[in-house]
Amino acid sequence: MQRRLVKSGSPYEAVVGFSRAVRVGDRVLVAGTAPIRHDGSVDEDPERQARCCLEIILNALREVGATEKHVVRTRTFLTDPADADAVSRAHAAVFADVRPAATMVVVAALLDPRWKVEVEAEAVVA
Repeated sequence: MQRRLVKSGSPYEAVVGFSRAVRVGDRVLVAGTAPIRHDGSVDEDPERQARCCLEIILNALREVGATEKHVVRTRTFLTDPADADAVSRAHAAVFADVRPAATMVVVAALLDPRWKVEVEAEAVVA
């Protein structure tokens, strides 16, 4: 089976040895995606951070022939439960009609203290 890798330009890709996304057959797995803009900046607002994560995820999906409609699962990691409503609005803006299985958990911290949210996604391209 062919394995297609997607690079997003994250500085962590080479250091950690990971791909933004991997497509094998009809499955696409998108790695935990942090709210880092191309210039390295991170917005302070949790809803805008979530939008940034989802934008990066959607771009990775497109590179391997998938869209938000193919997403079957998301996992969202928050550092503050008070941000759940804001992050949920961003998620719903993309997935309200798709309604993937979704998990949201609160964690003690993420890799960079500026990050309030990180998102993973899985898609199946029929």
